[in-house]
Amino acid sequence: MRFTSLALLLGAALVCSAQQPNVAAQREAMKKLEFLAGKWSGDASVSRGPGEPMKVVQSENIQLKLDGLVLLLEGTGRNADGKVVFQALATVSYDDSASIYRFRSYSDGHYLETELKVIPQGFIWGFEAGPLKITNSMRLNEKGEWVEVTESAYGSTPPRKSVEMVLKRQP
Repeated sequence: MRFTSLALLLGAALVCSAQQPNVAAQREAMKKLEFLAGKWSGDASVSRGPGEPMKVVQSENIQLKLDGLVLLLEGTGRNADGKVVFQALATVSYDDSASIYRFRSYSDGHYLETELKVIPQGFIWGFEAGPLKITNSMRLNEKGEWVEVTESAYGSTPPRKSVEMVLKRQP
């Protein structure tokens, strides 16, 4: 019994002595993404195989949370009838111990965690699942519009655009 108590105390001491997060560094890093905060809406085109792409009206509600430590992104796509055909929720945070942005996304019962790379006026993220490779890039264009493209490649086939959207900031 004494050995178990001692082991628990030592374990707790090790956890407590682990590197504490640098909240100031996290907040500073997240400022690079604060230009996204707000409501955005516009047209999107989604290709899911042969045939005409599906046209949707995409909206994004972006908020900084936890005093600027987490970016919350909520996206909804609606078809011409106004029916919701796509919903996703994502968070972005900065991992100061690894010096990377972490992107976590939830949609249709699926979960994704990957690295997000911040570029001037935008970001890039992607993932691989077996032979499938997805790359998503977003930038503000010269008009201040949110332009996002998702490309997918399977095996050695060249990448093809699977999603294209142009969103405008809403008042």
